[in-house]
Formats: sequence, structure tokens, C-alpha cells
Amino acid sequence: MKVRLVRNGIFTVIDDEDLTVVKEPPEDGFYWIDLRLEELSLMQPIFDLHELAIEDSMHDEEQRPKLEIYGDHYFLVVNSIRFDDEEIFLRPLNIFLGKHWIITATKQKINEIRLVKPRLLEEKVHSPDRLLYHLVDTVVDSYFAVADRVEEKIERLEEDILVSTKKSHLTEIIGLRGEILWLKKALGPQKDLLAKLNKKELDLINPELRQYFGDIYENAVKIVETFETYRDLTGNLREAYQSSLTSRTNDIMRVFTAMTVIMMPLTVITGIFGMNFTHMPELEWEYGYYAVLGLMALIGISIFFFFKKKDWL
Repeated sequence: MKVRLVRNGIFTVIDDEDLTVVKEPPEDGFYWIDLRLEELSLMQPIFDLHELAIEDSMHDEEQRPKLEIYGDHYFLVVNSIRFDDEEIFLRPLNIFLGKHWIITATKQKINEIRLVKPRLLEEKVHSPDRLLYHLVDTVVDSYFAVADRVEEKIERLEEDILVSTKKSHLTEIIGLRGEILWLKKALGPQKDLLAKLNKKELDLINPELRQYFGDIYENAVKIVETFETYRDLTGNLREAYQSSLTSRTNDIMRVFTAMTVIMMPLTVITGIFGMNFTHMPELEWEYGYYAVLGLMALIGISIFFFFKKKDWL
């Protein structure tokens, strides 16, 4: 647990042995308590946090983004995103917002909490609703970075399929498409949350911030549209995979067909000379064996070069 007094973006660490000090408003600035979920129960009696919000935070690993109003404080859930080239992870960031304090509670470390700190100093943040805005903005911005990595993976898969199609490519395509569809469904509630922060009148949030939340909402809409495009691209990838397999099969069949055509006249020749007639003049010829082999080679080579000239091989 880290308890900070924030004045104009400058942090002052507060001794967490006596947490009751954060109950009273500071002369200037606000308190930011960043803690792990298991420590959240320590804050409940101090700020009178609603028990339903505590229960949701503690027991729901995958929460829907939401905004709940409980008297003198709000409870928000925003999903942070992480992509490891194989799977997309969503990590809920639980936020409690009061008049002079803000609590961030997570089960796992979330990179956006670290990234937001320099912005607070740069913008000289002096109120908890401003911190909320910068925190949500940083979380939404991280989706663009993940979108870029997903796009890179789609492009890499497309190149690999065109160069050399493998069975593993289909597994990757199906897995990536499933992750994109799952994320697209998860983005809907987050977009709705941002719409509320943009349009709804909230006592604990400065009305001037509504237009800034509107900008975040527009970014969220862009992200949803981007992943819809990626869903279509993965569908195109699957079609390209099937087309590549069909083309490869056709190439193999063409080679087999050419081999069959080349062997057909050779089979006829061997069939003729394999007949057990008593009088076959060529069988008595001293150079008959070599002549037949030469003829067969000539026919086979002639058909082969004919196919090459026609670009059938």
C-alpha cells in the first residue's frame, strides 16, 4: 500500500501506520491511496466504502467496466489491457473516487499506474477527478499500442501464408480471431462507461472534465472500429490460407498428372514388347533393347519439355 498526498502533481508519501489521517481533507491537494485488493478492507471503515463495491472488487477477476454511485463516493472499474503475442489479457483497475481522495486497487500490477505519474507532475494535477481523467486516458491509450501489435501479427501471418503455408497458421488465425472477438465484446461496456463520464452530470467530477472524457470516448470508439477491422482481416487471412492450400493441392495434382501423362506412352511401349508372341523381329535385333530405352527416354523428355514450354510444370 502506498499513501500519497498530491499537491500540483508533486507526491508526498504519508506514513501508512496511521491511516485515519487521510479521512480529513488536506489543506491543499488530495490523497491517492494505491493498494492491492487484499488491502482494500482496511479502507472500508475509514471512507465508509460500500460493501457491494468491496465485494465486486474482491471476488470478480473479470469485471465489466462500470460506474456505480454510492452517496459520497463513486466506484469505477476500468479494464487495462495486455498482449503477449499469443493471448490478450484484461486486468480490472478498481477505482474509488471521493471528494478529497482516490483509491486505486488492483490484484496484479498495472503498468498504467506507473505511466500516469509523470503526467500528474506535468499537468500539475491538484484534484482526484483530474487524476481519474489522466488514469482512464492512459488506460485507453494503451489499447492503441496493443492494436498496433495485433496489426503487426496479422501482417506477419499474411506474409508467412503467402511464402509457405503451414497447418500451424490456421491455428494461429483461429486463436487470434477468437481473441479479437472476445476483446471486441469486452470493449462495449468500457465505451458505455466513458459515455457516462462524458454526458452524465456527476457531483464529484468537475463539469469542465466532461469534454475531456468525451475525447477519451472518441478514442474508445476508434479502438472498437479498429478491432472490427482486424476481425475482418482475420477472416481474409483464413480465406487466404484456404486459397493457398487449394493452390498448393492443384500444384501437386498437376505434377502427378504430368508424371502420369509422361508414363502412359512408356507403359504402352513396355506393354507391346512384353507380349509373348513367338515372332517379334525387334526381339532378335542386337541393339533392340538399347533402341527401345532410347525411344522411351526421347518420348519422356519430349513430353516433359512440351509441358515446360506450355508452363504446365
